Amino acid sequence: MSSLSGRSGIRARGEISVLTRPSWEQALAELARRHADVSYVELSDVAFVDVAGVSALAVTAMNLADGRVVVEHPPPQLPRVLKMFWPGLDRIEVTPR
Repeated sequence: MSSLSGRSGIRARGEISVLTRPSWEQALAELARRHADVSYVELSDVAFVDVAGVSALAVTAMNLADGRVVVEHPPPQLPRVLKMFWPGLDRIEVTPR
């Protein structure tokens, strides 16, 4: 996990699973603390995200006071899981690979 330069957001690499979830949730908590109108989550270097990782992202977005989270280039399962469990969640915008 690292901060994006030049804009509010985070970049993740590798996989988001039970082994990496603590750092993922910590990065999302920091993202929420620094959130302005739009925050970015860059996932082009993420090969896999499990359902609990998507859930942490969705809960973070739902708990924001306002604005949205733009998820850039996620692995294919992320938008499918969002659509399946949070079909009306408009706080997350997904930019496909």
